[in-house]
Amino acid sequence: MKVLIADKFEQAGIDGLKAAGCDVLYQPDLKDDALTQAVKDTAADVLVVRSTAVTGAMLEAGALSLVVRAGAGYNTIDVATASRRGIYVSNCPGKNAVAVAELAFALLLAMDRRIPDNVSELRAGKWNKKEFAKARGLLGRTIGLLGYGNIGQEVARRAHAFGMPVIVWSRRFAAGDGHPSEEDVPIEIARTPQEVAERCDILSVHLALTNETRGLVDASIFDKLKPGSYFINTARAEVVDHDALAKAVRERHIRAGLDVFAAEPKDATGTIADPIVALPGVYGTHHIGASTDQAQEAIAAETVRIISSYNLTGKVPNVVNLCKKTPATHMLVVRHHDRPGVLAHVFQHLRGGALNVQETENVIFEGAQAAVARINLDAAPPAELLKKIQDGNSDILDLHLVTI
Repeated sequence: MKVLIADKFEQAGIDGLKAAGCDVLYQPDLKDDALTQAVKDTAADVLVVRSTAVTGAMLEAGALSLVVRAGAGYNTIDVATASRRGIYVSNCPGKNAVAVAELAFALLLAMDRRIPDNVSELRAGKWNKKEFAKARGLLGRTIGLLGYGNIGQEVARRAHAFGMPVIVWSRRFAAGDGHPSEEDVPIEIARTPQEVAERCDILSVHLALTNETRGLVDASIFDKLKPGSYFINTARAEVVDHDALAKAVRERHIRAGLDVFAAEPKDATGTIADPIVALPGVYGTHHIGASTDQAQEAIAAETVRIISSYNLTGKVPNVVNLCKKTPATHMLVVRHHDRPGVLAHVFQHLRGGALNVQETENVIFEGAQAAVARINLDAAPPAELLKKIQDGNSDILDLHLVTI
């Protein structure tokens, strides 16, 4: 299996892929047209990326069957095109959760104690203990979390250790899945993001980017924050209305700790023109939430696991673009002798009846003399077709139809 790695990647991960029998092509500087051409020229089976965008043109250029995002989010990959072409898209959820949670707390502490301002003054040769001795402290301050996946849970654990009450809004809880009593730290559940903002002293965002969350953190939320509250975003820039955030910083003295920005440079180095970074009270880092050695080693190991599984079993862990529910309406269950041509006979007649197979599995009984096939179909076969299938092959023991 040929694996093209088009981003920086841990050497341990490269070694692990080679040990798994993969032909590894490590070209971390590939992007845009050069990456499209490389996908075509190398005929790679698997593409591994971190922040590099994977476009429809890249997916259509070669023989890719799997794209692995060596990280959690996958909004930089054209998932729709991948799905249309039958290309798996997989990611490494949770492997950077601790790293991102640590940065969220670093930003929180930096805002509360104004650490960057302290350092800047010291480097300028200024001593101002009188000014920088002013800080609120975190003990007893309520932290509100929007999103309670792997990262949100890690932030909650650290907040609990700091003696901070935790209030959460999560789509999971809003949908009735799970209960706060099942969590390993005490949390309160809010009915809306606005309620979280109204009740907290610090608001931290940990939402995946989806059509539903894009722009979700807007003026209706910032207006509910207490003046002087702290706001943290280590998730995705697109979930926040940055004009509304800038207004809250200017007019309501909100302090913001940001690792993601609306106008980030495309490359790893460059200049940033986002006006929000110049506002007093805004503390920022360079989109480095997942960038610790520990996180990258864990992500590399998970990437190796995903590709090795695919290579050895054909199964892909952590797939994000399979149907949660297919259009199938009926299941045809066929008990049969385990002999060549039985399923080919069944599928030939289904095709003749213009029936589309959505999913199928064939389970073999002990001794490999008999099997049962479960075939999910997009419509019910007529009775005469079922009779033709059964009567046309003596190795079919029984068949029946189940409405799904």
